[in-house]
Amino acid sequence: MSNNTKQGPGRTGAQILVSVLEQAGVDLVFGYPGGQAIPLYDAIYDAKFKHILTRHEQGAAHAADGYARATGKVGVVVATSGPGATNLVTGLATANMDSVPLLAVTGQVPTANIGNDTFQEADIYGISMPITKYNYLVTRAEKLPQILAEALYLAQTGRPGPILVDVPKDIQVAVLAPPELAPVSIPGYNPEPAIQSSQVEALVEALRQSRRPLAYLGGGVTVSGAEKELFRLLTENDIPAVSTLMAKGVFPDDHPLALGLPGMHGAKYSNLAIYESDLILCLGARFDDRVAGNVRRFAPRARMVHVDIDAAEIGKRVETHIPVVGDLKNVLIRVLDLVNPVRRPDWLHQVAELKRKHPLPIPQDDEIIKPQSVIRAISEVTDGEAIIVTDVGQHQMWAAQLIVSKKPRRFLSSGGLGTMGFGLPAAVGAQFGRPDLPVLLIAGDGGFQMNIQELATVREHNLPIKMVVVNNGCLGMVRQWQQFFFQRRYSSTIWNYMPDFVKICAGYDLPARRVTEPREVRGAIEAMMAAPGPQFLEFKVAPEENVLPMIPAGGGQTEFYDV
Repeated sequence: MSNNTKQGPGRTGAQILVSVLEQAGVDLVFGYPGGQAIPLYDAIYDAKFKHILTRHEQGAAHAADGYARATGKVGVVVATSGPGATNLVTGLATANMDSVPLLAVTGQVPTANIGNDTFQEADIYGISMPITKYNYLVTRAEKLPQILAEALYLAQTGRPGPILVDVPKDIQVAVLAPPELAPVSIPGYNPEPAIQSSQVEALVEALRQSRRPLAYLGGGVTVSGAEKELFRLLTENDIPAVSTLMAKGVFPDDHPLALGLPGMHGAKYSNLAIYESDLILCLGARFDDRVAGNVRRFAPRARMVHVDIDAAEIGKRVETHIPVVGDLKNVLIRVLDLVNPVRRPDWLHQVAELKRKHPLPIPQDDEIIKPQSVIRAISEVTDGEAIIVTDVGQHQMWAAQLIVSKKPRRFLSSGGLGTMGFGLPAAVGAQFGRPDLPVLLIAGDGGFQMNIQELATVREHNLPIKMVVVNNGCLGMVRQWQQFFFQRRYSSTIWNYMPDFVKICAGYDLPARRVTEPREVRGAIEAMMAAPGPQFLEFKVAPEENVLPMIPAGGGQTEFYDV
């Protein structure tokens, strides 16, 4: 027991904070201590949950994010005030864009000192307001327990998201009576809106009339746990489906109705199928710009049905003809009760022809490894049974195109914010959350360096993460845009110096290997997956390979760069 642990009826705010997390079933917390969080860390010393010390607060935030995505539970991250709290900002924004349930608890200078530019003071409450679902600054100790209960409730209900609770040091050390938590009731917050029968009936009627329906799947399918209902709806009614990054695996990628990734780097056939459809069923997605592009030219022949638990998303970018507000699983249950299955052989034949005529371009290896070969080999070797975590860049898009995902929560990637440096710490969180599954990280040489310090966390806990760096010697996605749109003026995208990743891994006592020969790619991946503990592979790949096809930003669905 620590010397400062309070005995008797009163407990410190920090101890009550830990107790609330324990009672909520939190089993893992990621974090990094500091001066204004010392009382909290003193209480964590005796906690029933496990605390994982990362090597950077951003790493802690992404690890909590990866844990949440892999498990569906709330990820919890703790940091100190000032720079500790501001280092969480990128992780909070990442989780907010992708609707990931997080709870961030930050230390803060004592309440009497707030606003005086106290050492390591930052207004994280104000800073984080636009990038969280909700946030709190605790100014009265007796309110702390109820605020924490509300924060956990908010994070995981309705449309999930990150919640920040800023706890000044005097609140952490204040002695309180054991709390009696009241049921959480937040005026104006309705996480489960009542489903309107008229909206569901309109959806069913539109589906009955449709000859060429297409489902556009988003992360809401995973959040609501609607995979079984979705599978029934699509397969019983011959509805092809495209899946965003957040939805990969909610409908099996190897099913004939699966059209893979839509939008900017989706296959030609997926975008052309959207263009030819007469009914879009947008299910738990948000018509983001990388999918819809030029909204005036998005599915111009189609009526739009949008099902989402967040009413604010409906009609935000694309005109919606039939809005349905509610939890997706419950909506689909009601749809299945009303719909009479319809077969659409002509539409399926048309989609099959699009697939046949416009396959994804897969270049063959010559004397140098093509990055697509690495991704395809990873998919074949893991066979949908591993959690694949990506960083951000070209490798991410190749993974979205070529990894065959068969189950939800098996493909984790920063979608909305596109956060380089997400991959390694997110893989750490995913492996802690799902120790029963293999976890494989795919990263680029740029993003891997952004949180490379988390190799220490991997080593300390001997996490059996398999790490792959696809090294093309440049910032590939930005370089690709410079090639297409800026006359190959490669400004600050080609590295003048590249570290030796194998030697860096040796410094962390991690097994590592570099692969340069195309014939060795698959064997190296098979050996890595078979080996125990953490493993690292670096593949030296062609530097000017591009992610194709590509629709330029703001372009229409038939405007492809494919050479």
